[in-house]
Amino acid sequence: MSKLVTIFGGSGFVGRYIARRMASAGWRVRVAVRRPNEAMHVKPYGVPGQVEPVFCNIRDDASVRAVTRGADAVVNCVGTFDRGGRNNFHAVQDEGATRIARIAAEEGVARLVHLSAIGADPESASIYARTKAAGEAGIAAHFPQAVILRPSVVFGAEDQFFNRFAGMARFSPVIPVVGGDTRFQPVHADDVAHAAAKAAMGAAEPGIYELGGPEVATFRELMKLMLRVIRRRRLIVGIPFGIASMMAAGMEFVETITFGLVPPQVTRDQVRSLRVDNVVSVGARTFADFGIEPVAMEAVLPDYLWRFRLAGQYEAIHESARNLKA
Repeated sequence: MSKLVTIFGGSGFVGRYIARRMASAGWRVRVAVRRPNEAMHVKPYGVPGQVEPVFCNIRDDASVRAVTRGADAVVNCVGTFDRGGRNNFHAVQDEGATRIARIAAEEGVARLVHLSAIGADPESASIYARTKAAGEAGIAAHFPQAVILRPSVVFGAEDQFFNRFAGMARFSPVIPVVGGDTRFQPVHADDVAHAAAKAAMGAAEPGIYELGGPEVATFRELMKLMLRVIRRRRLIVGIPFGIASMMAAGMEFVETITFGLVPPQVTRDQVRSLRVDNVVSVGARTFADFGIEPVAMEAVLPDYLWRFRLAGQYEAIHESARNLKA
């Protein structure tokens, strides 16, 4: 019988890429999510019955144990940007990750792969980064042979980074940027999935790997690249951290008094995160240790950002027509 992998959050942005790669490698894939009926898009990744969404709440031991039992490998892709509620930073990224590692060890799972983030640091000013670090510590305590992947900002067709700002550029003459000089090393979702799949199949040594793409660029430079791809001219306006923090506090207050109906565009915790570069550390283990060469942004961005161009998929035809001589 083919081997079984349980992927927590396997229907999400990066998780679906991992599920596809594991299915292509012949594994049976159990996609553990809170709403299986909203994860049916993963079923065609394999032959009938090979990829199955199943219910799981990572805040509950019995639920995690039920989907972990019998698995040869476990991959945890669950993360959050929610500060409050039951599925907050601590519940998901610290306690949830630790619970998965503990139960995976108890159930005799051979391999565990965990998606963390560059910047995970117990001393960080950001709660997001501190809980990422706490989750890593919990995993190390219960499953020391785990592989932990720390990607920089992840891009791809379903991302909430380039898509978000490109959508803003369709209607606004201004692109506001907090931390315009902060450096990032964007990495394609499928490259992260490739590394995760290799680790789940035993092709990586235990430990922490930092995953970044071939290019390092500032936030402002990334916005310029995005605007070139969508063929639009917009004014990029840098917002000082102090002002951004006050704006974020106001947005969070509005969210509170509207009971979450008006979510903030940026939070104070995100502002804190943007003060620190998000690039691969010197001496860290990287894609090279997996034998993977990450893809460049410009090779992928046009494939999904074309819809934000003025003429959409017909922009190239319009540009060609403008070059015709009478």
